[in-house]
Amino acid sequence: MTRRNFVSLAPVALMSASAVLRAETAQERGKKLVADAIHALGGDGFRFMPGRVEHGRAYSFYREQISGLSIAKIYTKYLDKAEPGTLRMTQRQAFGKKEDDFVLLTGTSAFEVNFRGAKPLGEERIKQFNMTTLHDVFYILRERLDEPGMVVEALGRDVVENLPVDKLQFVDSENRQLTVWFHSSTMLPVKQSFKRWDPTINDRREEVTRYTKYRESGNGVMWPWDTQRERDGEKLFELYSDKVAIGESLPASMFELPAGVTVLKK
Repeated sequence: MTRRNFVSLAPVALMSASAVLRAETAQERGKKLVADAIHALGGDGFRFMPGRVEHGRAYSFYREQISGLSIAKIYTKYLDKAEPGTLRMTQRQAFGKKEDDFVLLTGTSAFEVNFRGAKPLGEERIKQFNMTTLHDVFYILRERLDEPGMVVEALGRDVVENLPVDKLQFVDSENRQLTVWFHSSTMLPVKQSFKRWDPTINDRREEVTRYTKYRESGNGVMWPWDTQRERDGEKLFELYSDKVAIGESLPASMFELPAGVTVLKK
């Protein structure tokens, strides 16, 4: 290599080294902010919570107008063991005062249960539950940080809804990406966003969730009592809790089909 070529390549090498340095710095900063966020959420109380129960009002929207309202009670149980590649979480979503109409969701099955029996909800509902859970910041912070290939990068400071925030991006080994904005003072999640491919429109959709009204909800864990979801800027769902209980050890039977229930056709 001539001296001239060496000199001409030197800036490129310096730029590459600078880019690597910035990437390493962003990841180091991201790692620190994640530790701060877990501490703000309750530390070990958050990381080892066996489950939670959220009770409140669930609103559904169509074209920004309320299309449904129901009393809802959502039971979430974290699993000590799960099959490789499956979710370590299961959920029971009950509606109405008597809770006699509910949905059971796992990473491999989905049923709607009522007085008629248990109706399988199909592969699409299972895929949706997997997708939203794998892109949920609370699930990532509790369950996925040690996954091979998981990378967290700090993207700098920002302002979201007049709040100072730190912006982080989570990317896993399958290139699933989640952007999360954490309040710069409290380090609690304020907003998250991810994009998914929708074959029905042959384009990507943006799924956004906003978290507000954090309260201590048991075992020192801070949890949002108001969760709002939107797609492509259109509001879809809101859960406004009036009670959240964290730390309860929920029986496995709550997340199984009742004995003797009739399994209906799709």
